[in-house]
Amino acid sequence: MALEERINFAKFLNTKEFFEYSYPEIAHPSRPSIFSIERKESEDASISDYLVAFSSSSHSYCVGCVDMVNSTKTSAGIPSQKLSGYYEIFLNSMSKIIGRFGGKVIKNVGDCLLYYFPNSTHAKSNGYTNCLDCGLTMIEAQPIICQQLTSKRLPCLSYRVSADCGNVLLMNTTDSPSIDLIGPPVNMCTKINHCAKQNEFVIGGDLYEMVRKFNGYKFQQAPSCNVGFRQSYPVYKVNSF
Repeated sequence: MALEERINFAKFLNTKEFFEYSYPEIAHPSRPSIFSIERKESEDASISDYLVAFSSSSHSYCVGCVDMVNSTKTSAGIPSQKLSGYYEIFLNSMSKIIGRFGGKVIKNVGDCLLYYFPNSTHAKSNGYTNCLDCGLTMIEAQPIICQQLTSKRLPCLSYRVSADCGNVLLMNTTDSPSIDLIGPPVNMCTKINHCAKQNEFVIGGDLYEMVRKFNGYKFQQAPSCNVGFRQSYPVYKVNSF
């Protein structure tokens, strides 16, 4: 079923609807617009109402990260009036793919999106396959996204995708209705992202142990890279058969 979903979504990637975005949530009363945020910042520059609250129990999730490659150098050559369109195409395209496979975007930090799969809790196999299929579809979408960019006279882009799993704590802040995640799989997911070559998808050893016997995927151990205190932590490149 996961393979069928990936094939169906691959067809959707080649339609103009894939690059059509709507923003109903931005106008939601609980999520103020950029302009109201800017006004509030100018009025309350000396006031900080940022507070955090954590859940009392941990949850196990698949966590993913997609990060643009050489974006600082590339974006430096893009006129400022076109720069927003460049990032919009990338971030919104990735978000659409994540949502199609049941994932939720946690946040973006510049040109990087962090996301997770709520249905991967309690070791549900469909949550793990959704995570794998999402990462593979992101990689398959790269040439299509590049076509869209070049049609708008913007440079092509490359990116790396990574994922891992494990226990996390859910966090909420006073200035946002969305949740954040804190825990080892979040940290490791961002670290192993640099173990991937451009337009590659890699997973960490903890996730590999959960999915290594799944049919339809090929796993190849990636060259070692520095991931901090767990320098021997294995990383695997993922492809589909």
